[in-house]
Amino acid sequence: MDPYVVIYVIGWVLQFEAVFLLVPVLVGLGYRETRFALLYLAVAAVCLITGTVLKLSKNRKKELYIREGFASVALAWVFLSIFGAIPFVLTGEIPSFTNALFETISGFTKTGASILSEVESLSHISLFWRSFTHWLGGMGVFMLILAVLPMLGDHSINLMRAESAGPSVEKLFPKVRDTALLTYSLYVLLTILGTVSLVISGLNLFDSSTLMFGTVGTGGFSVYNDSVVSLAPAQQWIIAIFMTLGAVNYTAYYYLILRRFRAILDFEEIWVYFGMIIVATLLIAGNIHGYYPSAGETFRHSYFMVTSIMSTSGFATTDFNNWPAFSKSIMLILMLIGGCAGSTAGGFKISRLVILIKAIRKEFRSLIHPEEHKKIYINKETLSAETLRSVNSFAALYFVTLFISILLISIGNNFDFMTLFSSASTCMNCVGIAFEKTGYGCNFDIYSGFAKYVLMLDMIAGRLEFFPLLALFFPSCWRKY
Repeated sequence: MDPYVVIYVIGWVLQFEAVFLLVPVLVGLGYRETRFALLYLAVAAVCLITGTVLKLSKNRKKELYIREGFASVALAWVFLSIFGAIPFVLTGEIPSFTNALFETISGFTKTGASILSEVESLSHISLFWRSFTHWLGGMGVFMLILAVLPMLGDHSINLMRAESAGPSVEKLFPKVRDTALLTYSLYVLLTILGTVSLVISGLNLFDSSTLMFGTVGTGGFSVYNDSVVSLAPAQQWIIAIFMTLGAVNYTAYYYLILRRFRAILDFEEIWVYFGMIIVATLLIAGNIHGYYPSAGETFRHSYFMVTSIMSTSGFATTDFNNWPAFSKSIMLILMLIGGCAGSTAGGFKISRLVILIKAIRKEFRSLIHPEEHKKIYINKETLSAETLRSVNSFAALYFVTLFISILLISIGNNFDFMTLFSSASTCMNCVGIAFEKTGYGCNFDIYSGFAKYVLMLDMIAGRLEFFPLLALFFPSCWRKY
């Protein structure tokens, strides 16, 4: 691996973070939070200078292969979070660096797990930055950089592969930059449509934009202490709809633009996704019937929480901790599955679940009919052996990491199993809401410092789908050849 390429890429990321930080600076100045705006501006300057210095180590060939791609993305997300946490500490709003880093990593990985109990006490500039990290991390920081700059030519696909979610990465155009540009354009369009919808519904522009950052980015940070409970039903419906859209594979939107309706009809993952939302909503609505005064309110809370969990957004319209065990069990299962590949959602991904189910069915048929050699088809295309191997490896790594995380965070934290299991699951799947002691109205500040760092690693590993982060711990990744 060439370390100079990795350092060069990290330099680019820090320079972009300097630009990102200028947006909350403008918000702070608009709300006359001048002192905080100057602190954010100082951090932006440090990011710019550090990034410029790191870019001086530019490799002449600038060849970025898969090892460099993994290392660049994993380390860049760490540096991005460290520098992003500094403003919270300098303003004194989150004085503990560990807590500030937890909040920032939760933001960039669009997890939404928080250590704050009084969100509304934050300044406008910090509230905006906190939610803006969701939007930046939702589609991916590298996806934005690739959309703007042709950093490393065709080798940039290795950055996209390391950051994008799903068993495989599809190039919609021959050039990586064109694919990234289209994807981010759709992302921006959804954000604008959602923000305008909330403004029309009567919400002010600041609250509308920050909430939509967490909605389309499927993050879940709210500017209110009660998540979105206090919003009007119409506003909750808007957020629910855009959470649902945010977790759809963005390739489907590309097909929709081109009017390739046949391709959409053949998109199995999309139909499984909507089918699971409908079934889960009806099951939970039937189970919580009687908890709310009307059938309409029951259905609204049921649909909102189902799409919030499946999209891994993590917003809440009600105290789901009081729901029956059957409803909470459904939510926990949906938390593990997550949304579609190629979207902003986290979790195991529906595409992988579909592949595993088809692989299991094929094994059963092979036992009954040994002479039969049946292929596995996804979207009416033959599934490659490489993709199937990747899915199997991911599944094994997914559950091993989850079990180890539960064991580690239990050290020094004598909580019930549901709290530990749901906490590790929600961080690893980038959901944000959990149950029992970390459920609605609670936060993750109850955990020890060691447990918080474990959960932070879970968030980054889950966002990057494990392999890029874990590759850093293998000596072979750092060998020159």
